Amino acid sequence: MTMAFKKGYTQIYTGDGKGKTTAALGLALRAAGAGLTVYIAQFIKSGDYSEIKALSRLADRITVEQFGLGRFVKGKPSPEDRAAARKGLEAIRSAMTSGRYQVVIMEEGNVAATCGLFPIDEILAIMSQKPTDVELVVTGRGADARVIDKADLVTEMKAVKHYYQAGVAARTGIEK
Repeated sequence: MTMAFKKGYTQIYTGDGKGKTTAALGLALRAAGAGLTVYIAQFIKSGDYSEIKALSRLADRITVEQFGLGRFVKGKPSPEDRAAARKGLEAIRSAMTSGRYQVVIMEEGNVAATCGLFPIDEILAIMSQKPTDVELVVTGRGADARVIDKADLVTEMKAVKHYYQAGVAARTGIEK
């Protein structure tokens, strides 16, 4: 039997500091440990990242799907990039309304909107369509003011100091 919320909230993790995805994945682990089921849609990443490998061990509680094609980071998104993101939005809506998941995470949803993969209105619509008993989490820098205003909880990660600025590349198991 899966636990359910009486009331789920909308959380936003944004800002220019490290830790947005890490916080969302920590919440996913906590939720799974409490018997909840979690759906994570990744809008930018594609591939076998360390977190994907770890989360696969919890596949009975955490489902991860990637809707990034692994090549779009800067510039104008291609029609294929936008189509993949649209599939991700459909998957989020389906997961939220399926009754199967208590926690739904749009990983890098803010970035996807900022980069033009879909309009910000899509995030706002998903927030409005969220069932009462589902917790929705949207991560990524650059959260729109309207998204922040509509959310129940907003955490801004602030970059104070990062060894990347000293030339340290992303390390497996820590940043990737």
